[in-house]
Amino acid sequence: MALQHLTDEQIRDWSREQKDRWWLENLFRGDMPQLTIRSGITGFFLGGILSATALYIGGKTGITIGVGLTSVILAFALFRIFASTGLASDFTILENNCTQSIATAAGYMVAPMISSLAAYMLVTGKLIPWWQMILWMSVVSMIGVLLAFPLKRRFINEEQMPFPEGRACGVVLDALYTGNAAAGVFKAKLLGWVAVGTGLYQMVISDGWMKLLQIKLLAMDKWMGLKEAWVFHERLDTYYYAFAGKTGWIPSILGTDIRQLGLRLTLDAAMLGVGGLMGIAVATSCLLGAFINFVVLAPMMIQMGDIAPRIGPTGATVPISRVEIVNQWSLWWGVTMMVVGSLTSLLARPDLFTSAFKSLGGKKKEGTDVLAHIEFPLWVSAVGVPVFSVLGIWVTHEFFGVPVYMAAISLPLIFVLTIICTNSMALTSWTPTGALSKITQFSMGALDRTNPANNLIPAGMTAEIASNAANLLSDIKPGYMLGAKPRQQAVGHVIGIFAGSLACVPLFYLLFLPPDANGVRSAATIVSEQFAMPAALQWKGVAEIITKGLTSLPTSAVISMAFAAVAAATIEIIKIKTKGRFPLSAVSIGLGVVLPPEATFAMWLGAMIFWWAGRRQKPGTRGHDIWVEGCEPICAGLISGSALVGIGNAIVNVLI
Repeated sequence: MALQHLTDEQIRDWSREQKDRWWLENLFRGDMPQLTIRSGITGFFLGGILSATALYIGGKTGITIGVGLTSVILAFALFRIFASTGLASDFTILENNCTQSIATAAGYMVAPMISSLAAYMLVTGKLIPWWQMILWMSVVSMIGVLLAFPLKRRFINEEQMPFPEGRACGVVLDALYTGNAAAGVFKAKLLGWVAVGTGLYQMVISDGWMKLLQIKLLAMDKWMGLKEAWVFHERLDTYYYAFAGKTGWIPSILGTDIRQLGLRLTLDAAMLGVGGLMGIAVATSCLLGAFINFVVLAPMMIQMGDIAPRIGPTGATVPISRVEIVNQWSLWWGVTMMVVGSLTSLLARPDLFTSAFKSLGGKKKEGTDVLAHIEFPLWVSAVGVPVFSVLGIWVTHEFFGVPVYMAAISLPLIFVLTIICTNSMALTSWTPTGALSKITQFSMGALDRTNPANNLIPAGMTAEIASNAANLLSDIKPGYMLGAKPRQQAVGHVIGIFAGSLACVPLFYLLFLPPDANGVRSAATIVSEQFAMPAALQWKGVAEIITKGLTSLPTSAVISMAFAAVAAATIEIIKIKTKGRFPLSAVSIGLGVVLPPEATFAMWLGAMIFWWAGRRQKPGTRGHDIWVEGCEPICAGLISGSALVGIGNAIVNVLI
């Protein structure tokens, strides 16, 4: 059923009172269940599970994946099954919408854990206690929620701004519940079967699961004499090197073993899914960055001596590896590409700034607030924003040692940047939190260069507040389209905040801070071969440039940064001039520098498979339904199946 909406002329000429009255009379479904006990519980658990997969992927790629449409499909399929078996009545469209609000809010809670907070621990070597992490993220996220609702009146009710990602979710919900439900069932089955298949593959390549199965459950060590569990190697080139070790030929570039450069062939199912979601242009840019860095520049720098084995904290020599290459040299030009690229893209679009503040200007007479009885009360924001801001200043000072005056100074800047970020989300579904947080990071760094926390944590506040406000409004957009109650969506978003925090903080310690043989955890384990933590490395790199300056870097690194800055600005300007047709992305090239090359290749391979398959399939065919319409469910299945079994493998390793 086609969703009703105002015409461009009505949006332009009507007052907000007229628009609100039209919505109340034509769209509002006041009696339909929305935030029920079952939708709250479903959203809480789905949000926790999907945010765990988002943390797993974020640790590998630095990318926070959206879980909104995945949660919609899963909730739809789950309650359709319950309804068919008589266990429960089917979900209403608004219950599902509320569930996706909770799940989406939970998914976005992983952002500071893979960026600012992880960078803080890398720079300072101090571990943040779990309860401080939960409390800080919850307080800061609440500021974003409280800021969002005054903006909602203007951006959604008054301006009727598109919020493309939220609108897409509303269209999918409408299609599932008032259109062709069979298409939704097909996508759910596609997601489920791919997730099961991927999970079985991930189990075969997981040492913990295989040890549990072969040694603990089947006791194959006793009756078959098995000395250790057999595992299929995810790195396919392992089999070649086992053979090549006997022949003596190992590939190298300028005398450096390609394995030290991270040039491995890996079949990583999750990265195939990530590549399918990011698309061929972004994946190709990542692969280009990896090629330039690890195939061309890194071997040259190793030969020059700018990348060399170093002495570790214990006095042992740390050999050259991909992680060492990134930390010693490549990080700097990669970070420059990402920062300059994102800032150029932001500053080259002044409409994001001007339209943001024009929309807050209140040009039209609002008249009577006809939605006062169902809207989120503005007095709650008026009281809550100052209260939670003071609380945010206090926890930032107490937990991280940021001076009270610096935390307080950062808040007005954060509020302004939040408006810009929300406006960007409304127009493009793009939240430039990376670029905006760097503005805060450099601004705070200009006031105090001695303590990295003074720029990292306020910038982390920028990213978390802005993303929560922007994403909440994107979640409210489908609810507005479908006639949902805004107050209940606000409560749902808050539930999602706690679901994401409670699910992901313990998992953060399990995945990234595992205890050693003596039970001691160290920040040195945050970045590993399995988890590259590119977002955290980017934040760490900026913080170190602010505190140490460029003089501490090798001359070649500074030169590479200058070239990277010019190249990033040029690429983004060309992209803007060609209206997005230029296929490269400076931010993605920089991301490819800090990601493992094997991961960038797997992402490119996944993107290429879906791009090639999509071009060959005609609309209306079964192939088109699978490879084009089913792209997101397939990718979600690859990611969730791999991530959940991978997380389970970490738990099994701890237990046994």
